[in-house]
Amino acid sequence: MMQGWTWVGAGLCLVVVLRCAARQRHPIRALLASALCGLGALAVLALLDPVTGVSLPLNRFTGFVAAVLGVPGVTGLLLLQLLL
Repeated sequence: MMQGWTWVGAGLCLVVVLRCAARQRHPIRALLASALCGLGALAVLALLDPVTGVSLPLNRFTGFVAAVLGVPGVTGLLLLQLLL
């Protein structure tokens, strides 16, 4: 049952991001730039893990959040890790 709620939440995030991107002048460019920045932030965190000690697991969930929500999604994951 929990997996169903995860899919619903992921779908809702995707719809919100697509709707916001559709309002931009160049929606595809906005989506790709956001995804690239989010995945880049996740990669920088992974590369700097030995230096900073801050790490996020690299899995499907973190990749999805980084690609769909961008840098704010990665920041949200870090805050969730801090709180939980």
